[in-house]
Amino acid sequence: MLGEDGRARCSWGGSTPDYVPYHDTEWGRPVHGDDALFERMCLEAFQSGLSWITILRKRLAFRLAFAGFSIEAVAAFGPGDADRLMNDPGIVRNRMKVDAALHNAKVAADLPGGLSELLWSYAPAPRPRPETRADVPAVTPESTAMAKDLKKRGFKFVGPTTAYALMQATGMVDDHLAGCFVAPATA
Repeated sequence: MLGEDGRARCSWGGSTPDYVPYHDTEWGRPVHGDDALFERMCLEAFQSGLSWITILRKRLAFRLAFAGFSIEAVAAFGPGDADRLMNDPGIVRNRMKVDAALHNAKVAADLPGGLSELLWSYAPAPRPRPETRADVPAVTPESTAMAKDLKKRGFKFVGPTTAYALMQATGMVDDHLAGCFVAPATA
């Protein structure tokens, strides 16, 4: 898709003004650090069944509600915090997703080596960029293995599709289309 600025983007990247900066500077860029990856994992889980634009527009409210997605802080949340979150109109108020985020923080806090090390261990070798959106998979063997391992460790709301979306958003895979102006990033 050719944007108003003359730049060729992935078709979704220019479909709404809110997507442009996210596509151009964030999506597909390598993200490291336990808290940063915990945020992305939570947001991808909250997105399940919804449009990503809904989550993107609520991201600041999510960050405020979830203590900046500090694993340590969220792991210390209790039942009162779950109720507070369920009453926060700024976020997606789905009890299963809220409970999963709180539970996942506790699991992430106890991971030997940390969340970043675990998630990045599933990043596949670099491959050529897809030519079209039809060439972009919804799941891969790596995302399936990641989801299986996360579930085995006790994480919730992390199926293979959510795992692959996490891999795309955090630069573990580069699914910018071949004609997109965004330069390939290095992990």
